[in-house]
Amino acid sequence: MGFSEDPDLQPVLLGLFLSMYLVTVLGNLLIILATTCDSHLHTPMYFFLSSLSLADICFTSTTVPKMIVDIQTHNRVISYVGCLTQMSLFLVFVTMDDMLLTVMAYDRFVAICHPLHYTIIVNPHWCVLLLLVSVFLSLVESQLHNSIVLQFTCFKDVEIANFFCDPSRLLNLSCSDPLIKTMFTYIVGIIFGFFPISGIFFSYYKIISSILKIPSSGGRYKAFSTCSSHLSAVCLFYGTGIGTYLGSDVSYPSIKGMVASLMYTVVTPMLNPFIYSLRNTDISSSLKRLYSWRI
Repeated sequence: MGFSEDPDLQPVLLGLFLSMYLVTVLGNLLIILATTCDSHLHTPMYFFLSSLSLADICFTSTTVPKMIVDIQTHNRVISYVGCLTQMSLFLVFVTMDDMLLTVMAYDRFVAICHPLHYTIIVNPHWCVLLLLVSVFLSLVESQLHNSIVLQFTCFKDVEIANFFCDPSRLLNLSCSDPLIKTMFTYIVGIIFGFFPISGIFFSYYKIISSILKIPSSGGRYKAFSTCSSHLSAVCLFYGTGIGTYLGSDVSYPSIKGMVASLMYTVVTPMLNPFIYSLRNTDISSSLKRLYSWRI
């Protein structure tokens, strides 16, 4: 299903989505380049940030290129295998974003609440382990969803009320027992939604408590500025995610659901590089140095 069937709007939509996709890829690649080339940014926080940028590129690449091709060719048909593949990759990378944002909250918690032990606790081996665990959990979540959809699927030649193979829409279309679908939704929601959000809330509760104990206002501002970009990214990711979840309800207008999905899958990955470059002096300084080297 597309955003509009009006032929006059197709070139506008094509240009809009292509521009947004290119900005997303370029912005996140610049973040990866800055954190890789600048030795000052070889720290756990920027290691996780570069991993998040890579996940964002892959995340938006699972949906937007197919949407652009569909607009260009005026053909919105996707094969059964292609749909399941898109759904699987989407789940892997959206869960990666979820896990990495949680890990980054933990990193900020240790850095601010236990600064003297930060380098000992968040060492390179621990960072790699956290990244591998995030990848593993992302693959598990994707396979869990696949097992439910593949086991009970009996749909063919159906219209999905979204511009991509939305996992929640596919689950609604499947012929599984409603009780099984409800149980699966709650279990996945608790494991990959409630626990990460609770971890982030706990981390920021401890962070704010520690910041308030700093006597000088300058010290409080400096401490909070190190996690303001991450907090903005968290609010954007989970805010649009909740909108997408509400939009997946069958009673919800399909166009509003697609707009919510667009915010989640395209706008959020596109804005993350701006959040981290504009609100982070280290990243902005590194990008300026990279630009001066090119000149």
